[in-house]
Amino acid sequence: MEVDVLRPDPVFVYELSTIPALESRSKRNIVQDHRGERIVSEFINLIKLSVGTESVEGLQAWQAGPRPKTEDGLPRHVTRMWPKRSADILNGGSIYWVIKGVVQARQKILRLDEYDAGDGIRRCALVFDPTLIRTETALKRPFQGWRYLHPMEAPADLRQARTSDTALPPELAAALADIGVR
Repeated sequence: MEVDVLRPDPVFVYELSTIPALESRSKRNIVQDHRGERIVSEFINLIKLSVGTESVEGLQAWQAGPRPKTEDGLPRHVTRMWPKRSADILNGGSIYWVIKGVVQARQKILRLDEYDAGDGIRRCALVFDPTLIRTETALKRPFQGWRYLHPMEAPADLRQARTSDTALPPELAAALADIGVR
């Protein structure tokens, strides 16, 4: 029996044909859901260290001040790098905040504004919804700047009943996240 090595495997062709717009794969996240099925996500999140912040309340208090706000009063964070996947971010992405080595909250990203501090360098102002949404805790090692965070890797939001709970001290939240308790 002859085997045609140039003919693609029919299972492989079928599997790829079930993924819409494969040619624009760089703009989409192909991930697996909890059942192991492939899904295509149209958005991407960011993750960022909140340097100098001790708690979610501290981040909220800092954002309430005049400096980190846009002209329309929304909180922002200015960064040197403009995200290449800005369309994916603006299609429903959030920024996940790492506080004291633990992901603890997220904010919806509303828009990206160009920002110039007067030195002629183009910067990106990430503009957020003012509402901080608490998430399940997840340990995160230190890193510089921001990183993309795929939706399936992002910690889940806390259930509504738990959002009014008193926040755990960061060290305890980190220890619990380290052993897998959320």
